[in-house]
Order: sequence, then structure tokens, then C-alpha cells
Amino acid sequence: MVTGQRGRPRSFDRDAALDKAMLAFWEHGYEATSISDLTASLGISAPSLYAAFGDKRKLFDEVVAVYGGRYADFAGAALAEEPTAGAGLRRVLREAAEIYTDPAHPPGCLVISAAVNTTSDEVARALRERREASLEMFERRIRADVAAGVLPAGTDVRALARYALAILVGMSQQSRDGAGREELEAVAELAMGAWPGISAS
Repeated sequence: MVTGQRGRPRSFDRDAALDKAMLAFWEHGYEATSISDLTASLGISAPSLYAAFGDKRKLFDEVVAVYGGRYADFAGAALAEEPTAGAGLRRVLREAAEIYTDPAHPPGCLVISAAVNTTSDEVARALRERREASLEMFERRIRADVAAGVLPAGTDVRALARYALAILVGMSQQSRDGAGREELEAVAELAMGAWPGISAS
């Protein structure tokens, strides 16, 4: 007699399941991705999904964490490695143009697009906090340039940081609307023309 609990198959690959869930949320957003969509994507039953990940919200939290480590760390690396905030932003925007249009995954940024039309206050707040963390990252780097004399003492640090993030958000949405890599790279170069002390070339 065979005993034991029914649940996930023995061959269940949690990392692979997270990858599939990520693509579903990335493509459709949090709100529009249903449990049935997820079970179809992951190839498991609803009870198995709940056993493995808890619920939709907990699964989404895990997906966002994986996404952040795999696709969103490029901005922090660029700002840390480049000699100035302006050089860092130029690299961020160029890399974003490549990542946001990579045909290997849905276009744009999951953290930006997944928040669209969500009715979950908790999800909206969690994604907003991630975007605010990006804003603070830009702000810290810009403030360091002001302190070092790279940027003028009167620079509106917060406004400049918001400008940088607004360009990234806009590029994400444009990619979802069909803009290609070269088009986004052109946007990035135009955007840099407004950066203090840096040319658009």
C-alpha cells in the first residue's frame, strides 16, 4: 500500500517554478495573474502551489526578490562603479535599454509594470517601497557628487534623483509599448543632455 501525503511531485523544481511564476507576473502584472494562470505556468495543482509557496502574495514576494537579484541590481552596480553619478546614470540607462527589450523575457521592469491596476494595498506598498529605495540610491550618489564638488552646491538633489528614476520608469513603459533597444538608447542619450555638467554625446 502506498502511503504519504499528496502534494508536489518528487521532481518539483522550486527554482524553475519561481522562474515560470516570474515570467507570468512580469508579463501580466500582479492583479491580472490568477492562481489558474500560475498553476498552468508552473504545471502544478493549486494545492501544490499553496504547499510550496503559501499563497499568491507570498509567491509574488519571492518572485520580486529573485527578480531583484537577477535583473535589477545593474543600477546599483553602475552607480557604485562609475566615477560620477552622471556617468553611472548613463550606464544605467544604456543597460536598461538592453534589459528592458531583451526578447528572452517580457519587456520592461517587473517592479514597475506589476504594480499597474493592482487593488492590493500591500502589493502596491511593497513595490512602491522598492521604487523609493531606488530613488534613495540615486539621491545618495548625487549627494556624494555635490559634496565632492562634481555637481554644483545648489543642485536640487531630490529633484535630480526623481528625474533619473522618471526616465527609467518611462523607458520601462515605452518598452512594453513596443519601443526597441535602439529607440530607448536614443531616449537615454537625450535624457543625459539635461544632466548638469554632462554632454549628450
